Amino acid sequence: MRQKLKSGLFVLCDIILLTISFYCAYMIRFDLDFDTIPKYFVDRMLFLLAISVVLKIIVFIPFKLYRSLWKYAGVYELVSIFLASSITNGVLFVYIAFVERLAPRSIFVITGMLDVLLIGGSRMTYRLYRRLVLGRVIRLDDIKRVLIVGAGDAGAMIAKEMELHPEHKYRPVAFLDDDKFKQGKKINGIPVLGGIDDVVDIAERKHIDEIIIAIPSAKPAVINRIYEQCAKTKCKVKILPSMSQLIDGTVMLKRVRDVNIEDLLGREPVVVDLEEIAGYLSGKVVLVTGGGGSIGSELCRQIASFEPKRLVMLDNYENSLHDVYIELTRKYPELDIMPVIANIREMDRMEEVFDTFRPNIVFHAAAHKHVPLMEANPEEAIKNNVFGTWNVAHCADKYNAERFVLISTDKAVNPTNVMGATKRIAEMIIQALDTRSKTEFVAVRFGNVLGSNGSVIPLFKKQIEEGGPVTVTHPDVTRFFMTIPEAVQLVIQAGAMAEGGEIFILDMGEPVKILDLAKNMIRLSGFEPYKDIDIEITGLRPGEKLYEELLLNEEGLKATKHNKIYIAKPLHIDYELLKRELEILKQKVYKSPDANELKEYVKVLVPTYKMAQ
Repeated sequence: MRQKLKSGLFVLCDIILLTISFYCAYMIRFDLDFDTIPKYFVDRMLFLLAISVVLKIIVFIPFKLYRSLWKYAGVYELVSIFLASSITNGVLFVYIAFVERLAPRSIFVITGMLDVLLIGGSRMTYRLYRRLVLGRVIRLDDIKRVLIVGAGDAGAMIAKEMELHPEHKYRPVAFLDDDKFKQGKKINGIPVLGGIDDVVDIAERKHIDEIIIAIPSAKPAVINRIYEQCAKTKCKVKILPSMSQLIDGTVMLKRVRDVNIEDLLGREPVVVDLEEIAGYLSGKVVLVTGGGGSIGSELCRQIASFEPKRLVMLDNYENSLHDVYIELTRKYPELDIMPVIANIREMDRMEEVFDTFRPNIVFHAAAHKHVPLMEANPEEAIKNNVFGTWNVAHCADKYNAERFVLISTDKAVNPTNVMGATKRIAEMIIQALDTRSKTEFVAVRFGNVLGSNGSVIPLFKKQIEEGGPVTVTHPDVTRFFMTIPEAVQLVIQAGAMAEGGEIFILDMGEPVKILDLAKNMIRLSGFEPYKDIDIEITGLRPGEKLYEELLLNEEGLKATKHNKIYIAKPLHIDYELLKRELEILKQKVYKSPDANELKEYVKVLVPTYKMAQ
């Protein structure tokens, strides 16, 4: 109703303006002297005015001049007015020139120009009124002065939206862009004052309150460099998400959010072969062990989108499994999802699960992963990571699963802790079993994932919330990082490429200094490192490395058709020998679980294992 009333007011306004335009055209044509207009034209003036106004209003309707949101009026709306006016005045010009001369031919040339001036001017005046008058309702001291980094299309759209919506309390003051051609120019009246390296100077000179990084196409390395410069100011820093994160590609002010650590550690979007993946998951029964964990739950989310025949989620912790189950049943109500509470250490229970569900594909993500805890409890790491893997892998072989994918870790390479050593043994189990099974056994090895349960990032966030200090074990310690969705996408892609026996290695990018990570997270929280929040160096924990590796010395690296997935050269593992050694290890674990003795025997199995002192 309100919209109809507003459209009616615009129609009435246009009738008045078109009448003024028509009358002014005559006055201009006859040098502002009404008495000099021939009586023949005067007698037909009212008739021609009525025809002109009615025709123009009729033509304006299909051009949607009464449906546009005129508070956003711009070039597009002015072009529509020009075209609508040109058509109507053109028709009337042709009529009086070739059919019946009701007025001088120049009248509708002049009228055309006046129509655009008056009709277009009324629309722009409405927009100006909203900006200048309604904008004053908002107190000036509440308005944030904004510096936009990126003078491209996205930055221009963000600036325009700020100007159209004064209620958001943003005022775009300037742009920054490294493009020399843009520097010194203006975009929508807003100057481009310099490049990224000028951010500190511009922020201080222009009294900037907030900086928005508006380059959704920028690579993570560029975003990192920009943020490093912005962090030198005292301004709040926000970001427009990357194009891969903008679901529909639409740039809007409401999409602008705080910078998070994933933006700074982010990598290029993963491109996966959806057809290849669908070929081995669609219509299949898929089992995910550790389905309630960080990696396992994301595996379940992504696998569900490929329409498996049934998704079996197995975990021994009911709460996390229940949360994922509820989430997926809401999102995929038609999918057959079966939550299973079970412990992979119990062979009889694994036999029961495999016999009941007969999975075609198995993703084995269940594992103990916390280095310090496993260092203090080596028998638990061995029971879960070694014999749990043995149980699940042998059930996959016995019940004729097509493919088995083990989730491994970079800590399995030249391990310095029990957790890494047990994961290396798990790799050896699936490589040995692959030589004698119809099931294709493969492992996927990668580093840390951002935000996983118990990882360093949630720990740092908690320490910052508590006021510090943030604890870092060593100033030079580095780690590889990857987002959970990216890691899982590559795991699923690697599974599609499996031929049996491979250890796939994911491209983790450049290693990240944990000290730099701590500093960035403190800045992202609005504090200054060492000033507001202290950083404390605590010393390396037992079994912790300064840096992680992804490849054993004896393993060669071979590229695959996917640029982020590599294959380590398969090593020959004697199944019977490994079986005998594991039987001895099992006796030690269950009969006399002496920590040092267990570690010593693990070293027999994994010669590259260097026990923590």
